[in-house]
Amino acid sequence: MLSGGTLSNFFLRGSLTSGHPVFVSGFYGVLIGAAILLPCAYDGLMIENETFSDVIRDCAFQTLVLISMTSFLGGFSLVVSTVIKRPPVRLENRRKFIFPLPFIGIVAISLEIIFDGVPDNVRWMGWAFLIVPGPLWVHLSYAPRWRILDRLDRDVNPFEGMGITIYGVEGGDVEESDSEMEEVLDTV
Repeated sequence: MLSGGTLSNFFLRGSLTSGHPVFVSGFYGVLIGAAILLPCAYDGLMIENETFSDVIRDCAFQTLVLISMTSFLGGFSLVVSTVIKRPPVRLENRRKFIFPLPFIGIVAISLEIIFDGVPDNVRWMGWAFLIVPGPLWVHLSYAPRWRILDRLDRDVNPFEGMGITIYGVEGGDVEESDSEMEEVLDTV
């Protein structure tokens, strides 16, 4: 449960503060901003005939909005993870479905910008495919894992209230199961 995939381990290499879900989600916003730089530049320079400084300003503003939005979603995921105390989900089998979504999203956005006849719904679907996988990964896998590691670092029981048991037995049931075992052994 605590050993995440390659991406989780990459962010958790350093201190827990630098690997906070807000910062990791914000980094995903930076990556989205870098990915949309070329389509936005093409849209501004070639189609709308804006100046280069206007294009840079618009892309920077859009990137700041994306960083703010994804950072907020990362913080929200951590709060939800803290309240619900849900264990992290391993996304190994689902990765093959989640990984290509941002690439499909950037292609959809680029096609809508380049070709005139493409409906606006394609752009919205492209934005959804581009943005959703990062915050979804943080919400399902990274934020719960970070919460557990943070509690371990502070010497607090990380599994308190999670409903996770060791060997299928909770703390108070150990004596009952032992007495039940003795009864069965006595009858044999």
